[in-house]
This record gives sequence, structure tokens and C-alpha cells, in this order.
Amino acid sequence: MLKKTERLELVDAIRGFALLAIVLLHNLEHFNLYFVPEGLPQWLRSLDGTVWNASFFIMGGKAFATFAMLFGFSFFIQMNNAAEKGIDFRGRFAWRMVVLILFAELHSLFYNGDILLLYACIGLMLIPFTKASNKTLLGIGIFLILQPFEWGRLIYASLNPDYVVPPNWNDSFYGPMIHAMKNGSFLEMLKSNITEGQLWNNLWQIESGRLFQVPALFMFGTLLGRMQYFVKSDASILFWKKILLFGSIIFIPLNALKTNIPPMIENKSILTPFNIAIPSLENFVMMFIFVAAFSLLWFHKGNGYKLQRFIIPYGRMSLTNYMTQSVVGCFIYLNYGLNLYKTTGATACVLIGLGIFVVQLLFSTWWLKRYKQGPFEYVWKKLTFINSKRA
Repeated sequence: MLKKTERLELVDAIRGFALLAIVLLHNLEHFNLYFVPEGLPQWLRSLDGTVWNASFFIMGGKAFATFAMLFGFSFFIQMNNAAEKGIDFRGRFAWRMVVLILFAELHSLFYNGDILLLYACIGLMLIPFTKASNKTLLGIGIFLILQPFEWGRLIYASLNPDYVVPPNWNDSFYGPMIHAMKNGSFLEMLKSNITEGQLWNNLWQIESGRLFQVPALFMFGTLLGRMQYFVKSDASILFWKKILLFGSIIFIPLNALKTNIPPMIENKSILTPFNIAIPSLENFVMMFIFVAAFSLLWFHKGNGYKLQRFIIPYGRMSLTNYMTQSVVGCFIYLNYGLNLYKTTGATACVLIGLGIFVVQLLFSTWWLKRYKQGPFEYVWKKLTFINSKRA
């Protein structure tokens, strides 16, 4: 396994906070069963609205982007460590992504919002770029993060007033999926998740722009690894300061565009791609602002502040924690479990999410004092290196 270094601890801490944000957002969404309880007092409804808006402004899209970027960083680490030993890791990495698909299918049995399948499929696309130059990765990454397909649709709709944007394919699977979540038994929920649940989730990811966003983030993460920007140096500190400055400047007009332009657009065929391209770019910029600020604070202390370091075990067991939080969360909210989606507003959901996080953090800390890896991380490693001396 990779050696414990300052770079990896910083990355694990960032990954841990990204995973914390993910569990909070998933709880807010009732794990895709969106529902606002009726009969709540006015003060709580008002508080719920504030919590919902603030949570999605701060974390929505940014946690996912951070998670994806660090996947690209891990790709670099694995390839680089193998290359230093004279090993071509590309074939083994391809098999590793196949194993990740198996984890994704297991996860999808319980939660119809899995992201691992998309990561695994796009991860395979990284392999041809293993030896690509930094300029190539940067150029492709910038091109993809700008959502060229959506801008193409927007321009075409602007030039052709009769063009009507087609309905999303995922919509036809949403109703049956929600029915099973609200009314189904555990077995009915499993059946729904492996049919319309998977179709809805993967089509939604494609139609929401993630098919372009994810490979871009993978490439940016790879570049951060190559340039060693998660290792403290004058160059890395200067880089993150520039990101913090220019990101803050760019974020302001992007947020203004996202907030003020849509009400002025009456043509849905223009509005739809606009509402994918601009928010995606805004989330990307804000994500980099957060990572830059976090990294600079870490470097300022030398090896991170206590408020940054406490979450390292949670980030080191990200696969285990990501999958188990879904199993627990779906049991809490869906019909086959506690069915709490009917009574929990945003504030209650955040508190439940924090409770799940605390339990997982305590377990991760306890586990890693006894073992080198989390349970699912260990299985993933063993299957990755099957028929190898490292298995």
C-alpha cells in the first residue's frame, strides 16, 4: 500500500470532509426520496428552508466534484508508485475498475444514486492518458469542464427558434422508482433498484452534464498529483494562493449569471443547457476555492490543524463509509425501514446525517488502529492484486 505521507494525509482529510458533505446532502434528499413534511410549525419550516438553501449552496455539487477530483489524484498515485518500481500498472488498474463496477452494483442494490459505476467506467478512459503531457490533460480538462455539448445545444436553440429540447430519458423511470421507495418492501425495493433505479440514476448522470464533468475532474486531479501541489512547497503555496484569488474573482460573475439570467430566458430549449453549463462551472470553481483554502491552512500549520486532522480516518475509509452510509440512510428513510421521510425536514435530516457521520468516524478511528485499511478497501485491494504477489 501507499506510504503514509503528508501529501496523503492532506488528501485524506479533504476526502473526509467531502464525504461528510455527501452524507449530509444525501440525508437532506432522503436518499433521493424528496419530500417536505406537512404539519410542521412555521418556525421549523422557516429553519428548514434556511438549512436546505445554505447546505446546497455550500456543499451541493462541490462535494461530488471534490470526490471526483481526488479519484484522479489517486489514479496518478497508483500509476506513479508502480512506475517507480518499473511496473506498468495500466492493466491492473483496468481490472481495478472492473472490481469497482462490482462494488457499484452491490451499492446500487440499496441506493439508487450510486456514483461508483460512473467513476469506474470513466476511470477506464483515463488509461490512454497515462503518459499524456500536462498541457494535453489541462487542455482536455478545460474543454470538458466547460460543458461543450450544452453550449452547442444552447447555440443551436438560439439560432433555430423552432427547436424543442427533447424530454429527459430518465424521467420515465422516476415515477416507478419513487413508488417503490414510498411503498415497497425490502425485496420490492431491491427489484426496483436494479431495474428502473439504475436506469434513472445513470441516465440522470449523463443528462445532467456529469459525463463531461467527471473526466475533467479526473484529469485535474491527475495534474495536481503530477505537480505535487498537495505537498508543501513554495510552488504549491503560491499555486493555491492564485487559485484562491482568481477563483474568488471568477465565482462572483458565475453566481450572478446562475441567479439572474434564468428568469430572463423564456425558451426552455435555451434554459435547459444553460442551467447545466453555468451551475456546473460555478460548482467547479467554488470547489477549488474550498480545496485551496483548506490546503493553505494545512500548510500554514505545517501538518494540518486538529480541526482538519480529526477526519483523516474517515477519509481513509471512504469506500466503506460511502457504501455503508447509503445502507443505513435508506433504511432510516424508506418504507421498508423506519419510513422517516414523512416526518423529517431539513434540520432533522442534517442532525441524522451528523449522527451517521459520528458513528462512522468513531468506527473508522477504531478500525484503523487495528488494521491498515477499511473492510471494503481491503477487499478492493485483494481483488485488484488477485494472482499477484501483492494480493
